[in-house]
Amino acid sequence: MVKVVDGARGEGGGQILRYAVSTCALLGEELRVFNIRAKRSPPGLRPQHITAIKSVAEVCGGTVEGLKIGSSSIIFRPTRPRGGKYFFDTGTAGSAPLVLQSLLPVICFADGPCEVEIRGGTNNPMAPPVDYIQEVLAPALRMMGVEVRLELVRRGFYPRGQGVVRVETRPVKRLKPIEALDAKVEAIEVYAYSCNLPDHIVRRMAAAAESHLGRAGYRDITVRTEPLDREDPRNSLDPGTGILILARLSSGLSMGFDSLGERGVPAEEVARRAAEEALSQLSTGAPIDKHLADQLIIWMALADGESRIRTSAITSHTATGVDVVGSLTGAEFGVKEEGPKGALISCRGIGLRPS
Repeated sequence: MVKVVDGARGEGGGQILRYAVSTCALLGEELRVFNIRAKRSPPGLRPQHITAIKSVAEVCGGTVEGLKIGSSSIIFRPTRPRGGKYFFDTGTAGSAPLVLQSLLPVICFADGPCEVEIRGGTNNPMAPPVDYIQEVLAPALRMMGVEVRLELVRRGFYPRGQGVVRVETRPVKRLKPIEALDAKVEAIEVYAYSCNLPDHIVRRMAAAAESHLGRAGYRDITVRTEPLDREDPRNSLDPGTGILILARLSSGLSMGFDSLGERGVPAEEVARRAAEEALSQLSTGAPIDKHLADQLIIWMALADGESRIRTSAITSHTATGVDVVGSLTGAEFGVKEEGPKGALISCRGIGLRPS
């Protein structure tokens, strides 16, 4: 039976495509997606989406029809995920973390270890930075039984990208459900980074974030700055900067709040955006930030048992993920809004096992 997904449902962007392709690759079911990115301008496939679909198809020995720039529909026919060494290149500054978002569940359920190198943008607008994947998503997945190691080899900023991310996984034996309803903030970390820019930019950014958080009552904040120059092999080809604020929780999980630098925007403003986002979400008391909730949806659906998480907010991406992944897998999701305390998401997963 062919699974059919309308790409215009919910948030109507690339996340629907990533969810659907990853899910059907794991289930071994043919997929047709139409109206791809119907609510985006321009609509249709962009380079990073093509790379994401190609990567999943290669790992699971699948075939894809309609895979070209601007295409509004595809037909995907997977077989089974296979271990091995893989290399994927967006060819642009397209987001490597978004490619990884599609690929990671598939390689974790492969029939052997996987080593993957992805080339593209590592820190992009409207996408999770690679640092967030390392510091927030990966630790949460390890709690669920995922064996994953991620290395940032080189940063990649717009317009040329060419950042490099390496990922190693071992097959999942059993994906454990996750429970994260309450936790205490034990530490706050501020991490400001840059490439090919004066050192004072990250110092100002970190100081502004620390000051903003301090005025809200947070103390003993750890600050780390990383200004990379041309001599450092991790340095991006193009200039860029950003900041990630991490809340380390008593549960062992972390929450992450980031902001990317923009031409003409002062370092202090970049820091303010991240700090205000952190304070807004931390005020709910929820232990799962809104972007981690979005990224955990597919893992909760695949887990063996019932997961329950409390998140600071339900984004359109999260709501769409619950809709699409739930309908494709048969996993039973429940979402309960809790006002100023955020929202509770529960899921009875399907207990997927490696084929």
